[in-house]
Amino acid sequence: MKTITHKADSRGFANHGWLQANHSFSFAGFYNPDKVHFGALRVLNDDIVAPKMGFGTHPHDNMEIITILLKGVLKHKDNMGDEWIPVLPGEVQVMSAGTGVQHSEINGSNEEHLSLFQIWVFPDEQNVKPRYDQKKFDVNERKNKLQTLVTSFKDAHEESLKIHQNAVISRIDLDRTSEFEYKLKSKNHGVYIMNINGKVLIDNQVLESRDAIGVSETDTFKISVEEDSSLLFIEVPMIF
Repeated sequence: MKTITHKADSRGFANHGWLQANHSFSFAGFYNPDKVHFGALRVLNDDIVAPKMGFGTHPHDNMEIITILLKGVLKHKDNMGDEWIPVLPGEVQVMSAGTGVQHSEINGSNEEHLSLFQIWVFPDEQNVKPRYDQKKFDVNERKNKLQTLVTSFKDAHEESLKIHQNAVISRIDLDRTSEFEYKLKSKNHGVYIMNINGKVLIDNQVLESRDAIGVSETDTFKISVEEDSSLLFIEVPMIF
């Protein structure tokens, strides 16, 4: 089994006043040649956005973009006809940029900060028709069991949002002293695990809040939980 550990304080950080952004991989003004991507995973940003502020209209193309809302209200607008759609806690948003899309995203609250993860995954098909979708996931359905959020259009999983890549994005909330075994979909895959909060042990490495580890070249691995923890798994092809 091959692993690479990224401690929370090793991430790129940008303070824009209205935006506090942590970058797990090279992004914008942060560049680290050892942190350009993990297989097909290109971006994992941990953003906090001030009330009423946000990202003005900007373009994307040929990228699968996934937003996981942690706290607050996000509002989304794009040139596909979506007009300030609210995205609420517990919801996940996906957008296939494909041939090109323009969108804006703002904090929909006048008082509360917005907290989210934004994930970019390289697609396995170029120049697809742009699309947008979102879905609410019940927090109780990930208590000590894996909750699948996003899979490929080619995957038979019916309850997940879909993207153009053979990836699996999932979450789990684990109780202290429990153990969990993660099984990878393919030997050609790796999984990037972000410890959202808590304390776990993977491959004899301690991960605390916002620490991450990339695991590859294995079929399965075990997680030992030292404190109540919430984990995000991003499983992607490593041949890229």
